[in-house]
Amino acid sequence: MYKNKASNERNNLCGEKLYLLRKQMNPKVSQRAFADKLQLIGIDLDKNAIQRIECGKRFVTDIELKAFAKILNTTTDELLSEE
Repeated sequence: MYKNKASNERNNLCGEKLYLLRKQMNPKVSQRAFADKLQLIGIDLDKNAIQRIECGKRFVTDIELKAFAKILNTTTDELLSEE
């Protein structure tokens, strides 16, 4: 049976990059503050959802991915890169 997981068994490609870019924000932004920023642009995620995304336990929709890129001032391609 096929599973929708990345080669590293994570449920998303962007979680690790999301974590790194969030930590590089100036000033640093907590998971709660990041969730608050998402809610301001209409994406209803909480701190726990951000944590599950960053550790690869939660799938990410294309709408969420686009919002992450907007807040992090980057591209969706950058969030999906496996570098």
